[in-house]
Amino acid sequence: MNNVFVYCEIEDGQVAEVSQELLTKGRTLANELNCNLEAIVVGHKLDKIAQQVIPYGVDTLYLADDKRLYPYQTLPHTAVVVRLFEEEQPQIALMGATSIGRDLGPRVSSALHSGLTADCTSLEIGSHSDKKAGKDYENLLYQIRPAFGGNIIATIINPDCRPQMATVREGVMKKNILDPKYKGKVVNLDVSKYVSDTEFVVEIIERHVEKSKLNIKGSPIIVAGGYGVGSKENFKLLHQLAEVLGGEVGASRAAIDAGYVEHDRQIGQTGLTVRPKLYIACGISGQIQHRAGMEQSAQIIAINTDPEAPINSIADYVITGDIADIIPKMIKYYKQNTK
Repeated sequence: MNNVFVYCEIEDGQVAEVSQELLTKGRTLANELNCNLEAIVVGHKLDKIAQQVIPYGVDTLYLADDKRLYPYQTLPHTAVVVRLFEEEQPQIALMGATSIGRDLGPRVSSALHSGLTADCTSLEIGSHSDKKAGKDYENLLYQIRPAFGGNIIATIINPDCRPQMATVREGVMKKNILDPKYKGKVVNLDVSKYVSDTEFVVEIIERHVEKSKLNIKGSPIIVAGGYGVGSKENFKLLHQLAEVLGGEVGASRAAIDAGYVEHDRQIGQTGLTVRPKLYIACGISGQIQHRAGMEQSAQIIAINTDPEAPINSIADYVITGDIADIIPKMIKYYKQNTK
């Protein structure tokens, strides 16, 4: 078993952010395992992809370029990845936990009879001792994710089957270019050897992609509200504070389910993962499901009537009180001190 592999998604000639994050993490894992980092991109017009991917520390980039391979289709993409993995035998394979990754990952792992852990929030290298079997395993991928509705954090290992496969949600990992001049090689795959005509049975006649109108993930400041905000009306205070600060409004699942704000603003295990410079949590208790989506924020301010709220344990500053009293004061003083 050989290297660490990352499947990179592309849209309009750009590598997806989640893929860039996985390349960064993949390079770290490859360094720990003393092996190479490899990547695969499947699509069309891939001339400029190498300059986007290799600077993350990719040693070998495999390109499958064919006009029939873009946009994504289940059968041909699965065929390319499965057959390449059969040839290269990676020890670890990573994909984004996107609509594409969630479709492709299970099919690839099923075809290769390997395991797959979905929606990981952390990946580490470690060892394991199986006392019953009398075996010791080194250099295993610890696939860490919330389980049982987010009530526990589970560490999942795959001792015997390869590749060890995981999907990771966007925003969980940091992305960092290793070296803009990094030297990696590009291998252009002969698509006809990897995909048969029968796997192009589906033809996409028309495709519409609606871009999100919100940019919560990219906002440096997020004012987030939970069930404790109390009402749709009270959420207007959060919007006012976010406007003064030049930030965006987010919400916990409890606030979404209560109908206080639209679903696109959900942050947490089943929503967005964010890492802003400042996260102001208003009326959010801080259950593990929500913390999984925001605990990497650089600074956290928690506003809550409950001094024992779990969110307080990860907050840099805690304000105990009613948001109806506190937020208007914050708006007033921020306005006074804004240059």
